[in-house]
Amino acid sequence: MEKVRRGVAQGSIKSARRVFEVLEYFDRIRAPVSLTQICDQFGYAPSSGSALLKSLVQLGYLEYDKRSRTYLPTMRIALLGSWVATDLFGGLNILRLMEDLRDATGETVVLATRSDLQVQYVHVVHSHEVLQFAVAPGTLRPLAASGFGRLLLSTEKKADIEATVRRIDARRARHEAKINQRELMADLEAVHDQGFAISDSRVTPGVCTMGVLLLPTPFGRRFALGVGGPSVRINSKSAAILGFLRDAANIFEKAVKQASTAGV
Repeated sequence: MEKVRRGVAQGSIKSARRVFEVLEYFDRIRAPVSLTQICDQFGYAPSSGSALLKSLVQLGYLEYDKRSRTYLPTMRIALLGSWVATDLFGGLNILRLMEDLRDATGETVVLATRSDLQVQYVHVVHSHEVLQFAVAPGTLRPLAASGFGRLLLSTEKKADIEATVRRIDARRARHEAKINQRELMADLEAVHDQGFAISDSRVTPGVCTMGVLLLPTPFGRRFALGVGGPSVRINSKSAAILGFLRDAANIFEKAVKQASTAGV
């Protein structure tokens, strides 16, 4: 019976993953797609892909054009999470803020938050440069070994950080070294004092990221906002980038405080 329950759970996870794979694919290409394109993209069997797309049509999330035999998201998709980009951030349109930051710095902009023992890039606005920090939304990075992770950890109490380190070490693979807690604490103290984090080739060789913390949102969540790109390019304009990041953080802070005063 337990084996059957596990099988059902795995099947449910697989089905949910496929739904979001398809919707995120539409978000990337921004054009109608055929069943064949979906199946080729994700390796679905034609019968499985057809069943999935037909279900989304019946639920009102996709529309089907018989003449071109293509699918396209409906406005229901656009409206489904439209509140998140504003209400979650005190009425501020965080997507617009990120786009403005991308245009000011010329680099890819990332909004990151903690997800248990990792950092997740919850939204990404890509640079227009050919050579860019090409990272996908949903990407996970190690909490204690990444720039954004250390930025988010820098706000926590020492006892909580130590507990987190113990949990990370307990889950590490045999070939992975334990975290040097003394070095980590010194780095977190420096990040806390300077108010920003810079990570050059820490996770990806040749890639540098810079980030600042944002004020906790009305729902109590904590985010980091930053940019990433080729190390040479980021380092050459790091002072200007930091200025733009702090300006964006100030705009965010004003919006959150105004929302708090208004009782949002």
